Amino acid sequence: MTTERKKKTVSLVLGSGGARGLAHIGVIEWLQENGFEIRSIAGSSMGALIGGIYAAGELQTYKNWVTALEKKDVLSMLDLSFSSTGLFKGERIMEKLKALIQDRDIEDLPISFTAVATDIEQQKEVWLTKGPLFDAIRASMAVPMIFTPHKIDGRYLLDGGMVNPLPIAPTLTDMNDYIVAVDLGARPEEAAVSAGEMRSGSRSESDGSYRERLQVFIEELQERFGGNQDDGDWNLFDVMGMSFDTMQNTLARMKLAAYSPDIILHISRDAARSFEFFRAAELIELGHSSAERILAERL
Repeated sequence: MTTERKKKTVSLVLGSGGARGLAHIGVIEWLQENGFEIRSIAGSSMGALIGGIYAAGELQTYKNWVTALEKKDVLSMLDLSFSSTGLFKGERIMEKLKALIQDRDIEDLPISFTAVATDIEQQKEVWLTKGPLFDAIRASMAVPMIFTPHKIDGRYLLDGGMVNPLPIAPTLTDMNDYIVAVDLGARPEEAAVSAGEMRSGSRSESDGSYRERLQVFIEELQERFGGNQDDGDWNLFDVMGMSFDTMQNTLARMKLAAYSPDIILHISRDAARSFEFFRAAELIELGHSSAERILAERL
């Protein structure tokens, strides 16, 4: 008489990183294909989006939608806020996601889920573990100056990557076999798969820095709405972008030094720009191949 092999259980930590977060889908798929049971997820920014949708059991629905997006579709979902607190309201994308995936309360999800955000007034990290799922996701993804802050329970919340781009701590008390963390801001030399291996025609210089991604994003907006981008000295967006990038990468290294997951999977920060969601299929495959390369040897 044979008995079914018990599945190994995983606490999954999904880091922030814009469109590179689509690689999280490939990592999750590899874990599922190889018999691992994901029982807990903690995510920051894009990691919160992918993690929350997976915890709701709707990852395939989201994957089908996002892999069909074209560049024009991404731009069409950006709703100008005409506010001094951010360029976009973020309501259009949230309403689209809610139409695809029914909103529900986090505490009712079959998988433990934590979204990390930043309380900008109290200057502290916030763990969102209850209430509407898409409220938590919207708060965790509110990149400063790009999206307006999101208010929950009287607190104005911004992107979780400001304080914890790789939120390992929420998983430390889990009684699972492994903690697996996916870092989306790795240096190319430490990434499981380099940008040059997965994208055709990649440039020799780094095109993945936050400053450059913001520059491209601004150029695309000005092209859409009319206007020209002048390649002069640094502007406010340049300084803010480089500062945010430096802060996130430094914080991620500090978190890894303080809290060691069982396995860390590195995705190069050069793999994609923040708003390149139209490259979804490619980025999902990057996550899957990175998992195959690293996790298959370690788990």
